[in-house]
Amino acid sequence: MANKGSLLQELIRKKRDGDSLTDQEIEAFVEGVVDQSASDGQIGAFAMAVLLRGMSASECTALSLSMRDSGEVICWDHLNLQGPIVDKHSTGGVGDCVSLMLAPMLAACGAFVPMISGRGLGHTGGTLDKLASIPGYDVKPNVDVFKATVAEIGCAIIGQTSTLAPADGRIYSVRDVTATVESIPLITASILSKKLSAGLDNLVMDIKLGNGAFMTELSEARALAQSIRQVAKQAGLITSTLITDMNQPLACAAGNALEVRETVRYLTGEVRDPRLHEVVIRLASALLVGTGLAPNRHAAAKKLETVLVEGQARNHFDAMIQTLGGPKDFCQAADNYLPKAPVVCKVLSPTSGYVNEINTRQLGLGVVSLGGGRRHPDDEIDLSVGLEHIVRCGDLIKQGDPLCLIHARDEQSAAVATKSVLNAFEMSSDPFSGPELIVEEVV
Repeated sequence: MANKGSLLQELIRKKRDGDSLTDQEIEAFVEGVVDQSASDGQIGAFAMAVLLRGMSASECTALSLSMRDSGEVICWDHLNLQGPIVDKHSTGGVGDCVSLMLAPMLAACGAFVPMISGRGLGHTGGTLDKLASIPGYDVKPNVDVFKATVAEIGCAIIGQTSTLAPADGRIYSVRDVTATVESIPLITASILSKKLSAGLDNLVMDIKLGNGAFMTELSEARALAQSIRQVAKQAGLITSTLITDMNQPLACAAGNALEVRETVRYLTGEVRDPRLHEVVIRLASALLVGTGLAPNRHAAAKKLETVLVEGQARNHFDAMIQTLGGPKDFCQAADNYLPKAPVVCKVLSPTSGYVNEINTRQLGLGVVSLGGGRRHPDDEIDLSVGLEHIVRCGDLIKQGDPLCLIHARDEQSAAVATKSVLNAFEMSSDPFSGPELIVEEVV
């Protein structure tokens, strides 16, 4: 053990001094994370050294593969799936419920989507928390159930299990409390270790950029996109990347049950928000084209529109929910199943004008203040609360018009959130078209 401890200390020192680590040294570090021979202090020191000194693409690839191999790596060969195995990952934002629509749409188009998602972090929402608002839905089934659901239905969205990339879970928990979350090599390895453990053929990345995202500068978003692209390529995973705007909420709702309700409206055709729809179609099209399920982006978009209009996407969503323990008629009767907040109130605009700017992070923190997000990793959250019918950049608002609806557990928390919401909107007398949604495609 002493020898192993010395080895860990020396490789931390080596990275601290700006030297490159060998594959064997990186494997030894990850092994120490899993068998507990590496202390939290050593993990934190390693993470800080990587944050400050960086990693080459080859080092980051070795880290991603070692973290993948720290647990089970799913193999789909014995199931003889008649289609490509694909997934999508977003770096997180406010009102980003894309995964909930995209997975059943892709399944309806002939792909298989084993989506391993996370909980909300900071001001951003998490797909796992959204699904937890569906009664009975098992967000952490065992791997056999997960694989069987993907094979039968075409998609399954679950949380990271203890057997998939366990090194990532421990490293991330230390990064979260040691101010090293922002490290691009560590972000890359965290994302790709989980995706590689799912046995994917193709991945599409949605890197959020703006005041509601973790990446607020285009240079940062590009650096992360290039890092993921290089490392994924070296690891043998075909990956495409979009950088998309998060200077306003993606959907008109922010909050767990509210975003699931938005998903049902989208899949049933009741309401399809144009911004949300554009991102869903672009990301899903990238996977259909990348796997040969569509010859080009136009054909892919047409195929996706068809499975929406004809109801196949909705049927796959319902089947996934039922197979993982939820109601069999969820889309038909979602309002009967989703939790509802006891207090619903309007936030009225104090002035007239065009919505010029939205502080999206502020809106996300408003959801957290309502109890819909976590301040600490172990916090219990209220799945019913959040914001709905949020206005958009460029909208013309008259004094007294609602900026959004607040869903709250009580009048006091509604009042606190109202102040946060009012501070998030900036008005102008001049028309404003709003920021471009698709910032760029990284190839």
